[in-house]
Amino acid sequence: MTIKQIYTGCIAHAAYYLESNGEAAIFDPLREVQPYIDRASTDHAKIKYVFETHFHADFVSGHLDLAKKTGATIVYGPTAKPGFDAHVATDGEVFTIGKATVKAIHTPGHTMESTCYLLIDESGKEHGIITGDTLFIGDVGRPDLAQHVIADLTEDKLAGHLFDSLRNKIMPLSDDLIVYPNHGAGSACGKMMSKETTDTLGNQKRTNYALDPKLTKEEFKKAVLTGLTPPPGYFPKNVLMNIKGYESLDTVMERGKRALNVNDFEVVANEEQALVLDTRPAGAFARGFIPNSVNIGLDSNFAMWVGELVPDIKQTILLVTVPGKEEESIIRLSRVGYDNTIGYLDGGFAAWKAAGKEVDTVGRITAAEFAERYPAEPLVFDVRKKSEFESEHVEGAINVPLNAISQHLAEFPKDKPFILHCAGGYRSMIAASILKQRGWENFVDVENGFSGIRQTSVPRTAYVCPTTML
Repeated sequence: MTIKQIYTGCIAHAAYYLESNGEAAIFDPLREVQPYIDRASTDHAKIKYVFETHFHADFVSGHLDLAKKTGATIVYGPTAKPGFDAHVATDGEVFTIGKATVKAIHTPGHTMESTCYLLIDESGKEHGIITGDTLFIGDVGRPDLAQHVIADLTEDKLAGHLFDSLRNKIMPLSDDLIVYPNHGAGSACGKMMSKETTDTLGNQKRTNYALDPKLTKEEFKKAVLTGLTPPPGYFPKNVLMNIKGYESLDTVMERGKRALNVNDFEVVANEEQALVLDTRPAGAFARGFIPNSVNIGLDSNFAMWVGELVPDIKQTILLVTVPGKEEESIIRLSRVGYDNTIGYLDGGFAAWKAAGKEVDTVGRITAAEFAERYPAEPLVFDVRKKSEFESEHVEGAINVPLNAISQHLAEFPKDKPFILHCAGGYRSMIAASILKQRGWENFVDVENGFSGIRQTSVPRTAYVCPTTML
């Protein structure tokens, strides 16, 4: 039996490939399924099953395309009600893949259909458990997401189910099992996940706060629910796409991979009221961009920030990318359900500039220049997360987390200059592009952000976070 974790860091997602004796199974696949098909082909294996641990909120799964292209059966856990052909497993049901077996273990809590899959090798030894969002390394799945889709599924009810699932279904299992979770650090599906993406169950029993056997159910609920931040707005929309179905990625790609010359790009942008999304790195964007475009760079958590900041998942999008990055941009948008890319600027920003079209820029200063100007220009906006800000920040800075910027635009003045920064310059450039789009011109961004500022003599204030569960 071969088990391989396929980790995609930009969305902190882990899919799994299992192969035995010419048959294969894929667990929680991403939207683009060809890599799984290619791997199975290399192993001369037929993909027999597509196992889903639950209806995902943070990405659109590739289960439908994968099943259509391979003939595999989609499997969900008990209580699931998918809007397409799938096998709904019973608790304890066993599936064969070659000479290996997979046992479904119903573990409601993160969602009601949440199911873990126990992996048993050819010799009958229990090797590992694919835990989805039930159990992470260092954390457990947040139980407050399902209520955004079904109001009766309150976080208190789900936290109680999660306690029972962990205590009665997971913790009695062997300590030497390998835990294979669906996410690692950076995912919004938990609050304090480890950067490690696998561990033994025994070590998790010793170190994971949620598996502390001394916790009562009420203590567990409090520990799990304390410190949860609001989930990204696209989460409920992704859940519904995963439940009801969606367009094939092939169709999405065909629509999006339309090269537009400068004039056609401008016409389509105006006629379709499309969002012009510039996926180039922050530095390149700052030096010149199409007015009213928004910068979310591919070089970091691109899909997550699109989901946080573009409220309409059906928004039509036109892309400006580094030439050659058009297809990657479309795929990464589709991972979180933004399927309405309708073209890209042929030749990228260089073509726009060469055509003599209007260009805008964002002023940037170095950390050393920031030190020279501070505190003479004391108005500083820090767009990092609240927890980052509370850990350490520039004295007098105002914290407006990037994911909440649209709700706090009134806090940014238009009648006096201010300075913008984040941790390293990625998020602050997104904020800068949004402010520019809304009419602000009176600010500069700090290149390299707080990481650069920390190395200067600028006064900083350190705080101990009020809770370790932010």
